[in-house]
Amino acid sequence: MNRIIVRLGGLTIALLVAAALVGAPIPGRAQTPGMEHRQTRRGNRDDARATRQEGRHAGRDAKQDCKDAGGNRMDCRQQKRAVKQGARGASRDQRWGTGPNE
Repeated sequence: MNRIIVRLGGLTIALLVAAALVGAPIPGRAQTPGMEHRQTRRGNRDDARATRQEGRHAGRDAKQDCKDAGGNRMDCRQQKRAVKQGARGASRDQRWGTGPNE
């Protein structure tokens, strides 16, 4: 009787181990296509932000150069605004593309 109980216990343990191995998850890829697209979008956003930041600095420099050259306040302001608008447009093109007719 004891031998039968020991064999059944051993058989039960073997079946549990086999079931655990069969039911174990299969290792997959760490990078999914969605993660790659997300990283690309993040890079585009970062590049666009850097372009806008450079435009802000260039606008300040343009305004200061205009004021140093003796320009009036309104013209210098418009010059700064034009430089910043150009940077925003470049940033938009960088992030979203140049338009529907690419």
